[in-house]
Amino acid sequence: MRVSIATEPGGAGPNEDWVAGTPSLAVVLDGLSTAGLETGCRHGVPWYVARLGGCLMAALADADRTLSDGLALALAQVAALHAGCDLGNPGTPSATVSVLRVGNSRLDYLVLADSPIVFEGRTDYSVVTDLRVDSVVPELRAETERFATGTPEHAESVRRMVTAQRLTRNTPGGYWVAAASPEAAEHAVTGSVTRSEVTAAAVMSDGVSRLVTEYRTASWADAFAILRASGAGELIAEVRKVEATDPDGKRWPRFKSGDDAAIAFCEL
Repeated sequence: MRVSIATEPGGAGPNEDWVAGTPSLAVVLDGLSTAGLETGCRHGVPWYVARLGGCLMAALADADRTLSDGLALALAQVAALHAGCDLGNPGTPSATVSVLRVGNSRLDYLVLADSPIVFEGRTDYSVVTDLRVDSVVPELRAETERFATGTPEHAESVRRMVTAQRLTRNTPGGYWVAAASPEAAEHAVTGSVTRSEVTAAAVMSDGVSRLVTEYRTASWADAFAILRASGAGELIAEVRKVEATDPDGKRWPRFKSGDDAAIAFCEL
């Protein structure tokens, strides 16, 4: 498998996405926004995703270890690295996780939260994602979308929404992300596809996938054509071009003008 990667921050702040690839493995993490709220951790989200990504790549280098077991191990290892922080804080640094690993006859995948994996078949495209977060506090999501991005009212509504989301994070009936507890790995969406049925796959954060799923200015076929012709970085650049036409989020309401973006394009 040939893997090409790219990542870029969505604004002036540090990039909270993380991506890596090898000939057999692709991993994308999307750090969850803290909205300026207390986390109980002195390290921060960029520190968290970098450690989790490194531990996860190492854990999954063992081809006999399942993706879920590898994620559980990595979560435990990172928790031990900052055990002095308040890991019980509902806002402790956290991230989505998407993993693709290639074997002799199949592709194994794991998706925890809303960073999708898109498979290109010989005639169509299929998407694996986990959108449980969309069912949480819908009234506060709707409130946030009423305000122009970048305004004080928008920032305050995002803080209210994130505060409420945190109470349902990694709880039964809520949604699950990678945070401090290895238990989250048990709630990931996992499965396999037959290798011979797939020509390529894209593992990405929602900062990239929104070009198709939210902005609807491209199809998956368009996205894969850009990836093949110009590379992963160019697909992110296309997202930025679209966002630049709507900086206030009036056409496409969203939580920030530009989101961090990461993608691993895997050609078989």
